[in-house]
Amino acid sequence: MKRTAIYPGSFDPLTNGHLDVIQRAAKLFDRVIVAVAENESKHPLFTLAERLALVKKAVAHLPPVATDSFDGLLVEYAAARQAGTIVRGLRAVSDFEFEFQLALMNRKLDENIETIFMMPKDTYTFLSSRIVKEIARLGGDVRPFVPAHVSAALQKKLKPARPRGARI
Repeated sequence: MKRTAIYPGSFDPLTNGHLDVIQRAAKLFDRVIVAVAENESKHPLFTLAERLALVKKAVAHLPPVATDSFDGLLVEYAAARQAGTIVRGLRAVSDFEFEFQLALMNRKLDENIETIFMMPKDTYTFLSSRIVKEIARLGGDVRPFVPAHVSAALQKKLKPARPRGARI
């Protein structure tokens, strides 16, 4: 039986930190499903279809990696996909408490599904989708932090507004 893991997230947008975790998980499991969470309560910048397309393009070169979307309980989704493991990324100690609580709750909901925590390379520990979006909104260069196609999508989505007082 194939060892399948789910790497869930909103991926709004996918960062190089996410990609690092995906690439390393792909070495540990026969199959990794990057599951893009619908979660409209977070008010994502990109639609679910856009986020899914951005992730799919970024992982196309990784044969054991598939992409999908889900809504609802993660453990139910994992069970339906016959995944025994949930992969979660930890950037800093501050992430641990929240992720630990989620892992314990998921274990309570389905004791057959394990959660493993992976840290990205140290060069990505400061990186988050929220920070990337803020840099992009302010007209900064996000190319070092996201795949090229994600940077282009951010530029297109967040065309910088004219500076205050600027005349046309």
